[in-house]
Amino acid sequence: MNTDFENDFNTLVAKTAELITGDTSPEMIEKIKVWAFFNHVHKALPALTSHWNQSHPEGKAEMRRIFEEIRALNQAKQVAKPDSE
Repeated sequence: MNTDFENDFNTLVAKTAELITGDTSPEMIEKIKVWAFFNHVHKALPALTSHWNQSHPEGKAEMRRIFEEIRALNQAKQVAKPDSE
């Protein structure tokens, strides 16, 4: 891949992590990539994710943990956000 594209894409992912969770650590950026990919596949190919969940119960549990962590961080960020009204 083009290095400029990779840098631009990584900037997009980092900004997404910041907006959703408030955390731009390398670990959170990787979690956002996993979260976004799985979320997309789940919506586009639900039978595939269902099959994967059945075949990989440990992976399913880890995916659920990642989704719950991101949701909790997002909710905390929303509560901490000052009222814009």
